[in-house]
Amino acid sequence: MAQEVISILGGGSWGTALALALAGRFERIYLWVHNVELAERMEATRVNDVYLDGFALPANVVVSHEMVIAPWMMSVVPSKHLRGVMREAAERGGREARWISATKGIEAGTFLRMSEIVRECVGGVPAVLTGPTFAREVAAGEPAAVVLASEDDLFAQELQTAFAGGNLRFYTNGDVMGVELAGALKNVIAIAAGAVEGLHLGSNSMAALITRGLAEMGRLVVACGGKTETVAGLAGLGDLVLTCTGQLSRNRRVGVELAKGRKIAEVLGDTRMVAEGVETTFVALDLARRHEVEMPIAQAVAGMMEGKAAIEMLRGLIARAPRAEG
Repeated sequence: MAQEVISILGGGSWGTALALALAGRFERIYLWVHNVELAERMEATRVNDVYLDGFALPANVVVSHEMVIAPWMMSVVPSKHLRGVMREAAERGGREARWISATKGIEAGTFLRMSEIVRECVGGVPAVLTGPTFAREVAAGEPAAVVLASEDDLFAQELQTAFAGGNLRFYTNGDVMGVELAGALKNVIAIAAGAVEGLHLGSNSMAALITRGLAEMGRLVVACGGKTETVAGLAGLGDLVLTCTGQLSRNRRVGVELAKGRKIAEVLGDTRMVAEGVETTFVALDLARRHEVEMPIAQAVAGMMEGKAAIEMLRGLIARAPRAEG
C-alpha cells in the first residue's frame, strides 16, 4: 500500500534518484530544488538535465523551489549547506515532521554528524539512509542494498516497511554513530584510491589501500563510540569498496586528477557535483587528533590537496615504521 507523501530536500543526483526509486511507494513526492531555474525546468521537462540526465520523473513527483513540509522529510543536501536548509525547514514547520538524513559528512568545527545537525535544528530522532549506492544505478533500477539507521528502532522498521519494494533492499541498524562516520570517512579513502588508479600502481596497491583504509576508518569509528561490525557492513566496507573502485565515484575521480598533478581548486571547478571527501578529509583529521587516532591515509590525502605530489604521499605510506596488522 502506498504511503501518502514524503518531501525530499535536495535536487542533486542522489535526491533525484531517491525520488525515482521511491515514486512507486508514495502517492506524492515533493522534490525541493534550491536553484529556481533548474526547479522550473525539471517540473516542465520532467528531467534533471544537470545532475541526472536521462531519467524521466514520474507524474507523482512534484518539483519545486518552494519547500514543502510533509509528515516525512528526507534531507539530501550537501553537508556544508545542511544547517542552513534545516533552519529554513524549522521556520516552515519542520519540527512536526519525522526526518531521514541521506547526506554524508561531518560538520567542520563542531564535528557533528549530519543527523545531529538535523536533530539540533528540527528536533526529534532522525533516521539515517546510507550505504553503497551510485545515484545513476539506483535511478536505472539496478539492485542495491542500503541501511536505515536510527536510535528509534520502531521508526527504522516503519521506514523499512514503507520503502520496501522495487530493486532496493533496506537493512536496519541501531548504530547511528557508526554508519554515519563510516559513510563520511570512506570518501576520504576513495580519494586515495583514485590516486592509486591515476598513478597506475596496480591491483596489489589498490587492495592494500582499501584494506588499510578500512582499518583506519574502524579505528576512528570505534574511538568515537561506533561498532566494529558496522564498519564491516554495508555502510562501511560495502560503501568503501564501491567508492574506491566504481567509475561513477566523484571522490575517486578527485584522486585520479590529483595524481596528474592538478590543483584541487581546478579539479573541483570542473564539476557541479559535490565530492564530500574533500572537506571531510581535514575535519576527519581534526577529529582523529582529538581522539588520538592515527590516520596516515587521510594525512596523505590532505597532503595531495595541499599540493604535494601524490606519488610521494603514497610512498610515504609504504615507508612508515613496521607494525602489526590491526
